[in-house]
Amino acid sequence: MSPPRDAAMPRLPSRFAAVMLTFAPLFLQRSWRHAEVLLTGAILAPGQRTVTSILRITGLARERRFVNYHRVLNRAAWCPRAASRLLLGLLVAAFAPSGPVVLGIDDTIERRRGKRIAAKGIYRDPVRSSHGHFVKASGLRWLSLMLLTPIPWAHRVWALPFLTALAPSERYCQQRGRRHKKLTDWGRQLVLQARRWLPGRELVVVADSAFAALEFLAAVSRHGVACITRLRLDAALYDPAPPRLPGTNGRPRTKGKRLATLSKVLTDPATTWVRVTVPGWYGGGERDIEISTSTAVWRHGGMPVVPIRWVLVRDPLGRFEPQALLCTDQTYDPVQILRWFVQRWQVEVTFREVRDHLGVETQRQWSDKAIARTTPCLLGLFSLVTLLGRQLTPCARRATATSAWYRKQRPTFSDTLAAVRREIWREQGFVTSRCAADMRKLPPALRDGIAYALCHAA
Repeated sequence: MSPPRDAAMPRLPSRFAAVMLTFAPLFLQRSWRHAEVLLTGAILAPGQRTVTSILRITGLARERRFVNYHRVLNRAAWCPRAASRLLLGLLVAAFAPSGPVVLGIDDTIERRRGKRIAAKGIYRDPVRSSHGHFVKASGLRWLSLMLLTPIPWAHRVWALPFLTALAPSERYCQQRGRRHKKLTDWGRQLVLQARRWLPGRELVVVADSAFAALEFLAAVSRHGVACITRLRLDAALYDPAPPRLPGTNGRPRTKGKRLATLSKVLTDPATTWVRVTVPGWYGGGERDIEISTSTAVWRHGGMPVVPIRWVLVRDPLGRFEPQALLCTDQTYDPVQILRWFVQRWQVEVTFREVRDHLGVETQRQWSDKAIARTTPCLLGLFSLVTLLGRQLTPCARRATATSAWYRKQRPTFSDTLAAVRREIWREQGFVTSRCAADMRKLPPALRDGIAYALCHAA
């Protein structure tokens, strides 16, 4: 016989349960009970995030109906897009209740092997590749949209994923008779989905050079979304089209006089440079740089015409190569554009954190539906843990893993995850207090699960 669920599954603190119950309406009652176990176990489990490791850490190692927990991912009827909308609402209400909502978008490669993983392809590895060295990687390509927002207890900006889509390979689409979508097509769909979810908010999307495409920029700009990304130094820039004179025949003009390329502006002695200080330069401290900015129209034959503000950046000390940025909203301040763009580095940090601490690339689902659901759930778990960390006391949120030989100044995601785990275990009576009345006997199933986690941590 299976052990009683109430005696096995860890009890959540009430402030944590209030956050998690937001997602309960997406499931049937029985499916939600299983999903709640998977969610809690994914937070508590170290190492691999397989369904079996989650069942062990939650004290359900002897659950004979373990297949019901697998079905949450490969068969149960629930909508991941609706879950993303609820998660975004919680994140915006908690961390960005007013002002512009800044979003970061980027793709990552999940290295997976196996003949049954049909959507995998061979892509350029953005981590191991450089300008002069090209490295290929085989796996699944995911495109993730994240909220870039300051975290009060961390005193820095974090990238919180809320919407992730699988961008399958071209071969996968051809085998199934589907039209292959480029990465910019997927990005446009994700951004416009966020636009529909936040109709009354000012949206700013920060992206890398892969999204410096006129079709993408024009599509998001038409819906009131400002996009900030890199700009080629040899891009064709023009003055705006002059006013159309009365009685003029033919098609209206789309551009004016051709302007000098930014590579020429960079070497022109007449260019005006302004020195500014940008805080949090790529996750570090302040950086003094020089900028030059203006507005123009970016046009290419057969492509939409996009008005932009360009910002040319150079380092007076020569520590990095000059680069150019663009913003599709010409009214934004160039210093603010720079501050938003350097926050994009936190997207890469989040990808690293979910691999190190949340088990991305360790799950073992093989069905197409489970594959399409598991990785977005693990990325969303990063944001959910941050929301749960907000429910902790200020002292618990600021706790860091310091020692005599290592002094950590500010808490990181690993510290927040540890604090959330500690609070859940304290609810079970595992973390004892000085008051004997607060001590409770741990159920044997949970005790076995904790012993398994400690003995198999590697």
